[in-house]
Amino acid sequence: MVYDPIRIVITGLLLSLSFCVAAQEKLEQLEEELIEQLNEATDDFADISEYTERLRYFLRNPIDLNKTDGRDLSELLFLTPVQIANLLDHRMRSGRMLSVLELQGIEGFDEITIERLLPFVKVGDAPVFESFTLNKLWNTSSHEYMVRFGRGLQQARGYQITDTSRSRYLGNQDRYMVRYRLNYKDAVRLSINMEKDAGEPLFKYAQAYGFDFYSGSLSVKVNNRLKEVIMGDYSLQFGQGLVVWNGLAFGKGSWVSSVARQGIGLKPYTSFNETNFFRGLAGTIAMGRLQITPFMSLKKRSGHVLETDSGRIILSLSNSGLHRTPTEQRQRHSIDEYVYGGNVNYRIDRLYVGINLMQTNYSGYINPAELLRNRFAFRGQALTNISGYYQYTFKNTYVFGEIAKSAGGGTAVLNGMVSSLHPKFSLVLLQRNYQKNYHQFFAQGIGEGGTVNNESGLYAGAVYHPSRKIEWVGYADVFRFPWLRFRADAPTKGYEVFSQFTYQWYKKGRLALRFRHRFREENSSDFGIAEQILAELKRYQLRCDFEYKLTNQWMIRSRTEVVRYTKEFDAPQKGWLGAQDIFWSSVNKRISANLRIAYFNTDGFNSRIYTYENDVLYSSSFPSYFDKGYRTYANGRWRVRKNIDLWVKYAVTLYPDKDVIGSGLEQIAGNRKSDIKIQGRIQF
Repeated sequence: MVYDPIRIVITGLLLSLSFCVAAQEKLEQLEEELIEQLNEATDDFADISEYTERLRYFLRNPIDLNKTDGRDLSELLFLTPVQIANLLDHRMRSGRMLSVLELQGIEGFDEITIERLLPFVKVGDAPVFESFTLNKLWNTSSHEYMVRFGRGLQQARGYQITDTSRSRYLGNQDRYMVRYRLNYKDAVRLSINMEKDAGEPLFKYAQAYGFDFYSGSLSVKVNNRLKEVIMGDYSLQFGQGLVVWNGLAFGKGSWVSSVARQGIGLKPYTSFNETNFFRGLAGTIAMGRLQITPFMSLKKRSGHVLETDSGRIILSLSNSGLHRTPTEQRQRHSIDEYVYGGNVNYRIDRLYVGINLMQTNYSGYINPAELLRNRFAFRGQALTNISGYYQYTFKNTYVFGEIAKSAGGGTAVLNGMVSSLHPKFSLVLLQRNYQKNYHQFFAQGIGEGGTVNNESGLYAGAVYHPSRKIEWVGYADVFRFPWLRFRADAPTKGYEVFSQFTYQWYKKGRLALRFRHRFREENSSDFGIAEQILAELKRYQLRCDFEYKLTNQWMIRSRTEVVRYTKEFDAPQKGWLGAQDIFWSSVNKRISANLRIAYFNTDGFNSRIYTYENDVLYSSSFPSYFDKGYRTYANGRWRVRKNIDLWVKYAVTLYPDKDVIGSGLEQIAGNRKSDIKIQGRIQF
């Protein structure tokens, strides 16, 4: 490919002059796209605070393109494996990069990608790690203290019950979050998290020592041989996630190339998810092209345990992280989880291969309910998993895969390809086959079912950029479940298609049209029909997003979405949502605010609509809208001083036709539900 050097310099200068001003806006857009992507394939809300924290760190401390091995670039998530491989290959062939403008000359880096990447990278020659004293460590590190308070303003039924023999919330409605971060040039990182959820006690009952959740980790990058050592809480991401993958895991969505996982390996755990991490000691040792990561973890888990004469029986493990009621208190930290193992990987130019081996032990015999769908479920006290994986980049094609085996059980296999067939067109293909008796506790592989077992499927996605302003993204996924599952008393099948067209005005606005259709099978809800009779379920979604920057201080964003849901033997449901956002910031950017007004009208829960909401820093919302009502919220941020920030959010949902909202312990009398958050941060 031939590049015009004058065009490269002019375009690069324009990008360099503009990215500083737009960096914060791009960051917020990235976060919104990420949340949409993570939550498109599941009803479970994903915590992205760990990712947004790293993005903001790289914004303040850009990645050195002359020092990176590609691992930190993969943390940005929006770069494809082909782009990262091409960048590293360019550096190997051409030597040390002299300017970020060289990105214009690397194959696969179009103007959109470069504009998105520039705020997070630099070209330099400073050493990655310097010797230090404890005094120097404390005085030259970056520090961040943050406190958040939240509260629902209407009292739910669970807080009003005083009868101690009934299920109730033992704590008040307040939510607290405290976090501290120390970072010394990314070579030494200290993280401390504390959290109390609404309804959980504070300094009493099982939480006698204060908060319900405490988390902490210390990460040290020693030298080129001992790459990193972590004491405390950490996460692991290896291969394609068929054995172990903690943290963010993409499903199917508008970032089609993200189905190819880019495992970061070992990293400190900084999120507030209370189950999806390890606690203990881990490290990465490098010996030339070979890297070894041994790890061990001992952690308390919550779950339903039955004490018998023959020993402890674990009926279920809890992943909610909530300990509010007497039952949840009894189940809190009732199970010991001991995990140990290792990863070995080897890199030869563009070939990367690795092996995972891990053993998981619990302080009881896991014995799920005797249901037919659980016939192939794991039963036992210890589980061993092993896998081998590969990644290879050839020109503009990246192939990847993993095969995993659980001891005494089945296998899981995934293979895929990401290929840039043309500078304007990319193709993604993926095949998966997870056997019904494959067992795992920490896997997060690509799939429809939410667990890495009892599923096979074929996925094909494509991205087309006919011009800088226009993008089309689409995919199709066909899948089947060879054994029974929840709400399906027979083997089932399904498919999903997705198409999105985006038109972008340069630095001014964006228009996106999205269509999504899902088909699957589940039990009929008609009680007059035998439960094993399957019904076809179809869901259609059509969305229009419009965003436009009116001035440097004002921006508007509009969203309209319609849903149609049909299920055999049931009446069809439809839903509609319209939302209008207004964003404002002062000239000096010290004060900013945004407001949303939304109206929604759906026939029921099955036609619910999920949509992203702006929130305070490191917090994000993706609520579901159903029934009929109005939703409005306002966010505000004030930079009191250079190192002190305050945030506030107030949100209220109004249901004109209701006298009661919610059910069970979460039931609220009246037709209004409101919430407030206040957050402060000090940096030095």
